[in-house]
Amino acid sequence: MTGSPLLSSPGGRRVFVALGDSFTEGVGDRSKHLPNGVRGWADRVAEKLAKAEPGWEYANLAIRSKRLRHIIAEQLEPALAMEPTLVTLYAGGNDILDFGTDMNELMAQYEVLVARLAATGATLVLFTGFDVKVSPLLEPLKKRNSAYNQRVRGVAAKYGAVLVDYWAFDAFHDRRMWDADRLHMSKAGHKYLAAQVLDHLGVPHKISLKEWEPPARTTLRDWERRQRRWVNDWVLPLFGRKLRGVTLGDKLTPRWPNPVEVPRKGGLKKLMEQADR
Repeated sequence: MTGSPLLSSPGGRRVFVALGDSFTEGVGDRSKHLPNGVRGWADRVAEKLAKAEPGWEYANLAIRSKRLRHIIAEQLEPALAMEPTLVTLYAGGNDILDFGTDMNELMAQYEVLVARLAATGATLVLFTGFDVKVSPLLEPLKKRNSAYNQRVRGVAAKYGAVLVDYWAFDAFHDRRMWDADRLHMSKAGHKYLAAQVLDHLGVPHKISLKEWEPPARTTLRDWERRQRRWVNDWVLPLFGRKLRGVTLGDKLTPRWPNPVEVPRKGGLKKLMEQADR
């Protein structure tokens, strides 16, 4: 069917475990039918794996706002216990946004996490971070993001991981690939990333983005209106949470905490419908 080693190995359990934060949880790709109200690229990858080869199981331990230390403390051991055959990891993006983060210490911890996951023998997928053009106020963090990406590339090569170089995807320069908060991917962004992950893994799929018209030109008045709305709706609440020491993920649990077998037809939505009966 395909040259993917994930689909050509004979027999045995096939378990896909996704670790991380909002990027992997699926924030920005809303779905009232699925846990935590989101879908995301990882769900889409799991569904295409199951469609290509029935029997795939899937767990998603990612929760929005989690820092690298939380992912190590809360997600690593449960993931190892699942004996995965495929693991995806994006971690550290929230740490980059925290002023005072020691990048050398952060990336040392990141490598320890990767080493533990790689030791399972599972196919391991890592991601660089994208240079999100949110605000000139965050431009000083670009140096951190660049350092993070350089280290991730080196770690991926060292441990034989599949690298999805998110940084290099020009498609994400279109603002329609981003949700209203400008930090998380939109539904279109998640679909595009799912396709990229599947392509890197050699898994067949028919995910495609619709053809968009060129973005309409924005007047200064419209731009100012959008900026005010963005500051009021997203920036001020974000800083408010930081001052209070709370995050959007504090009261959430993992969307798929235990491996579930993904239906070949109907996907994870069908699984939820069956659970509700």
